[in-house]
Amino acid sequence: MAATPTPMPEAEVVREATRRLLEVLPPSWSGELVAPPAVGPLRRNDAELTVRAPSGAAAIVPIEAKRIIEGRDVATIAEGAGSHIGSSGSNLIVMARYLPATVRDRLTDAGLSWADATGNMRVSLTWPGLFVFSRGADSDPWRGPGRPKGTLKGAPAAKVVRALIDFDREWSMRDLAEVSRASTGATYRVVEFLEEEGLVERANSRVVARDWQSILRRWSADYSFTRTNQTSKWIAPRGIDDVLARARETSDLRYAITSTVAASRRAPYAPPRSLMVYAESSDEIADAWDLRPAESGTNVVLAQPTYEVVFERADAWDGMTMAALSQVAVDLLTGPGRSPSEAEELINWMSRNEPVWRR
Repeated sequence: MAATPTPMPEAEVVREATRRLLEVLPPSWSGELVAPPAVGPLRRNDAELTVRAPSGAAAIVPIEAKRIIEGRDVATIAEGAGSHIGSSGSNLIVMARYLPATVRDRLTDAGLSWADATGNMRVSLTWPGLFVFSRGADSDPWRGPGRPKGTLKGAPAAKVVRALIDFDREWSMRDLAEVSRASTGATYRVVEFLEEEGLVERANSRVVARDWQSILRRWSADYSFTRTNQTSKWIAPRGIDDVLARARETSDLRYAITSTVAASRRAPYAPPRSLMVYAESSDEIADAWDLRPAESGTNVVLAQPTYEVVFERADAWDGMTMAALSQVAVDLLTGPGRSPSEAEELINWMSRNEPVWRR
């Protein structure tokens, strides 16, 4: 049995994160870590970092350190940032043993600098002018085996996430489990993970997802059209328009069009060059739509879904079946080429028109 990693105390977090930061400072820059004295009734900094430019200009930067920071902690840290003691124009640096990507993004959005003990860092000072960015580990090397890393992988997570995004309401756990068709236990686990990430609010036994965009983007880290499902590549010899015409004539087959074609009905971005489709039976769809298997020059990708939820709340449009917009958006976010840009266009439309698509 592997040994449980030794927990890293906050003092060691500060020393290690600072050591890594000093290693990547520009030439002729220097820094020194000091433990500040208590200052009256004001909050004491966990540490202070003196950063000095080649010109001699220096800033004393306050540090707040925690062993672990979760997404829900960021708002509190940002709110209390003004209570830290530091020189005028300097920025608080938040340090932890490991900062997940979602937490790093939230700290950045809050205008805070950050660094962790694996080497992930983004430090920005207004005076003297300094910007440092570096990549460290992609996972927490100190996470013990008794606490598995939370993810949004798997069918239960997809079901719960889709429900939270598709419906604008306050949920009881019972209602969320019923509508999402996930088990009660799985629903609790997904909600707890999203709460830790600061993506849902839970009070008085009710769950509210106010920021569906952040939930969607977090889900895209663990789900994608091509990685999650069994896909096959095809050529439509007469082009995409011919395939769509055939789709209108095959309402008896179970499918859901996603990606560019599905997004274009709400947020046109550019003429579709390919077609991506969830198909209960790829062979039946290929036969009905006159598709030819191919490895190159393909313009159609069929996916036999791993999760049934991809068909949930699909829309009938112009005689065809389109995947729900939440599904379309996550597929575009993880797609190739211009797909992420198309996703942003669609998400912007969804934000402006929530009453149209959120139930």
